[in-house]
Amino acid sequence: MQPEPYTRREYVAAFVELASRIAAALKDVAPSALPIQMYVAGGAALHFHTGERVSVDVDAVFSRRIALPDRLDVAYRDEDGAARLLYFDRQYNDMLGVMHEDAYVDSLPLTLPGIDPRVLDVRILTPLDLAVSKLGRLSEQDRADIAALARRRLIDAKSLESRATEALDGYVGDTTRLRRSIVSAKRIIAANQSKR
Repeated sequence: MQPEPYTRREYVAAFVELASRIAAALKDVAPSALPIQMYVAGGAALHFHTGERVSVDVDAVFSRRIALPDRLDVAYRDEDGAARLLYFDRQYNDMLGVMHEDAYVDSLPLTLPGIDPRVLDVRILTPLDLAVSKLGRLSEQDRADIAALARRRLIDAKSLESRATEALDGYVGDTTRLRRSIVSAKRIIAANQSKR
């Protein structure tokens, strides 16, 4: 997948710089252990899908445990000249949200200049799995992200309900709140599908 034409060039360049630093840290890894997949979620994935919202952090997990390098933040200027900072969120944890068991298998490759996918295979969640991942918290920002995906017709209510319900089959505990989140997300999608 290539960045969409509505992504912000400056943001993408900062993201590429972060990925390059991670890839450089893998230069001495045995070829048999490569490639390392980097699965991107959150606002960064949303930006590549929609061009909406520039996230200040990158939420990602890897296919293997890796020793991340220092300096995983990049200062840049946005298209209006304002100073921005993009950093890799070392605290991101995909175990606390809602994630379908096939989310990483179904993720989309993100081709980035200068990043060898045979070393670091950068991937983003599909729009559907990205929306499902928002259900655990369903904050105002998560609601806005789901609405953005719906406005671009990248998700629909029926598919979200099906994928999220399948995801919940792998969870233990009381999932009542999460099931209410599915209902709320379906309403958000229905309200935004006709908007563009």
